[in-house]
Amino acid sequence: MKAYVIQGGFGLDYVAQVEREIPTPGRKEVLIKMKAASLNSRDLGVIKGYYDPNLRMPLIPVSDGVGEVVALGPDATKFRLGERVAGIFTQSWISGDPSRGNWDTTLGSPLDGMLAEYAVLSEEGLVRVPEHLSDAEAASLPCAGVTAWHAIVEEGRVKAGDIVVVQGTGGVSLFALQFAKLQGARVIVTSSSDDKLERAKELGADYGIQYKKNPNWEQAVLEYTDGRGADHIVDLGGNTTLNKSIAALRVGGQISIVGVLSGFSVEGLNLVPAILRRARLQAINVGSRSMFEDMNTAIAHNRMRPVVDRIYPFSDAVLALKHLEESSHFGKIAIAF
Repeated sequence: MKAYVIQGGFGLDYVAQVEREIPTPGRKEVLIKMKAASLNSRDLGVIKGYYDPNLRMPLIPVSDGVGEVVALGPDATKFRLGERVAGIFTQSWISGDPSRGNWDTTLGSPLDGMLAEYAVLSEEGLVRVPEHLSDAEAASLPCAGVTAWHAIVEEGRVKAGDIVVVQGTGGVSLFALQFAKLQGARVIVTSSSDDKLERAKELGADYGIQYKKNPNWEQAVLEYTDGRGADHIVDLGGNTTLNKSIAALRVGGQISIVGVLSGFSVEGLNLVPAILRRARLQAINVGSRSMFEDMNTAIAHNRMRPVVDRIYPFSDAVLALKHLEESSHFGKIAIAF
């Protein structure tokens, strides 16, 4: 089979296609013939060595993918041949609260990821995907979809009438927009692009803020909410956005910290506004298999379709990663096998 691996160093120049034997499933394991994968910013972080400078190499990158069950190991009974499945990001996080040990079982580092023509996973680390979705759409669910579901539904408990702020128009952000609208919320989207804001409104966004033209976007949120502030903010920026998110929050509101696009630390974090607003800051690290299954039920019931920006052939996987690096996408970038 063909697979991509990180080997010899960090960076996209060290992602190479190799030939490997098709793996054999062991006890309670499943062999999957991959149909599509999708990309997340974490994948670039792994490839560039930001997450683990001592990364075990060679490593198959990319955490998200969907495929068809083509072989079952001994005692594997949860799935049938021919079913379409996706791997959960944290293979050992089934339900409830995670433990530190769970983080040793994440796909795409430290475990091999999904950028290969075949993959073997434990049957406990798989879920069925909604039938109405294309392969590319289904491949977008494991990280971006579950992260947004965790933030909006599981932890955020967003309800009808709430005001939700979503930063940007990448995969997590658009999932958060869609899930918030399913809950009956009003949604404000921030973006540096007027065109992307218009496209977000077509998906249901109620209000858009172009933050390059309006860098004090937190004031625009307060104006939109008559000074009250947002009930829930999905913060993807981290360093450059968290203080603004706190300033835009209502008293007792919640911020879901789901990204670090502008840095892994927050300089000059002002605690006084957070205290005055009784801000609840909840870090989100994707989610459990149980969350994934609940999300899939909601997606299937509402016939919701994830937003896919572009689909690359498997042979152009590195080009797809370069497209992700440019940060010009709207929704998810997928790779078709």
